Amino acid sequence: MVADRLWRWSLAGQAIALQILVITLIVVAGSGLALLDARQDGDAAAEAQVLGIATSLADSPSTAQAIIDGDATATLQPVTELVRRHTDIAFITIMAPDRTRYTHTDPSQIGGRYLGNIEPALHGESFTEVYTGTLGPSIRAVVPVHDADGRVIGLVAAGILQQSLAERWRQQWSVIAAVGAGALAVSLVGVWGIRRRLLRQTRGLRPDELRVMYDHHDAILHAVSEGLIVLDRNGVVLVNDEARRLLALGPGPVSVADLPEFLQAADPGVRDELHVTDERVLVVNRARVPDSGSEVVTVRDRTELQGALGELSSLQVLADSLRAQAHESANKLHTVITMVEMGRPAEAVAVATRELELSQRLVDRLSEAVSEPALVALLLGKTAQADERGIALSVTEDTQLPADVALTGQELVTVLGNLIDNAMDACDRDDPWVEVTVTQDADALRIIVADSGTGMDADEFTRAQRRGYSTKTGDGHGLGLALVAQVVHRHGGTLSTDAGYGSVVSVVIGR
Repeated sequence: MVADRLWRWSLAGQAIALQILVITLIVVAGSGLALLDARQDGDAAAEAQVLGIATSLADSPSTAQAIIDGDATATLQPVTELVRRHTDIAFITIMAPDRTRYTHTDPSQIGGRYLGNIEPALHGESFTEVYTGTLGPSIRAVVPVHDADGRVIGLVAAGILQQSLAERWRQQWSVIAAVGAGALAVSLVGVWGIRRRLLRQTRGLRPDELRVMYDHHDAILHAVSEGLIVLDRNGVVLVNDEARRLLALGPGPVSVADLPEFLQAADPGVRDELHVTDERVLVVNRARVPDSGSEVVTVRDRTELQGALGELSSLQVLADSLRAQAHESANKLHTVITMVEMGRPAEAVAVATRELELSQRLVDRLSEAVSEPALVALLLGKTAQADERGIALSVTEDTQLPADVALTGQELVTVLGNLIDNAMDACDRDDPWVEVTVTQDADALRIIVADSGTGMDADEFTRAQRRGYSTKTGDGHGLGLALVAQVVHRHGGTLSTDAGYGSVVSVVIGR
């Protein structure tokens, strides 16, 4: 039950619970180790103390002299008791090699036999041991007393009761406990701060919820049909599969320098901005993520839609042209009927056939010279559209396009339709004319559109190809020349302009 409730906690709750458990165990274990270390240090210090005291007394000439003179108890008992009281140890016993005590803390024990191990000292070695004697368990040191000839004539034993050591050790408990409690309190405060930060960053979600969210997030990134790029102050954080496809990005990490130029500069807030690359027409949206400094960029492919829109625009132009011609034909028909009613049939026939002959002659010439039906329809439609706008649009006699064309019908419509539209928009209003030439020989396909306008300088012409620049709106959203440049660059052709004879834009695509 406890485990089930724990797994229902948020990630922050589970992490903090585990941290509190680990910190508590560390503090408790550390305090225990500190107590054990303090005890071991106390025992080592006690051994060193009693060994030092016993050695000092054994090396004192007065000790050996008193044993030799036979008045060891009278001479040494006051001295050992004085030293014992000043050093706060349990006992100092001086004895003969046969264990007979000369001195003892309890005078009644003098003359009795010393309890404990003395064999190493009888062989001239000092040593320490833990032994239970008449006063209780103690840590004691035994040091031999030598005469002038180096013989062992007595032994000095000094000891500290383990009970006294335990009391000293217990006095350190409060300090160690206070330090441990302080460390635990500081750790818990830090853990609480971490918990609040984790709650903010994980939105209070559980680990399984975060895992499911990540799995869904990863699946969506791979399945979504829009390109998605996430940028932050350090560069590109994320690029999904569709974005790599649309922007021609290779596998592996992506840097800002790898992105197209229009994505390298931060520009949040962009909505449905059109950009033309060498292969595609892209719709870009950008938005900043609140409180994170990150920016999300979405990229949609509009290439096929743009082509369909171009074809639809051509059909619309043709439909408008047919509608205008129908309206004009109705006017002419009324005129012819009226002239017949007036009894002037010969003149009525002349009026009826004059415009029909001109129109039919243009249709026949274009149909014979141009083998692409879509291009014929486009030129006829643009001619009618230009006539409505009062612009003289002419297709030169040099225009000749065989069946084997370097561009598809849709590409021809895109290139020529946009060039003619730009020319009609840019021609001089006082002398509006547009001239179109489309030829193809063994070397290349050439499309030339001239108009009576002033044209664009080199920088403006380059900018128009790169960003869909528009001289009409000035807002950077024109696509005409950019779409033309896209088709031309795709086929390895050239796009140039010349202002020597009005404004002339030329497209050359090698075969």
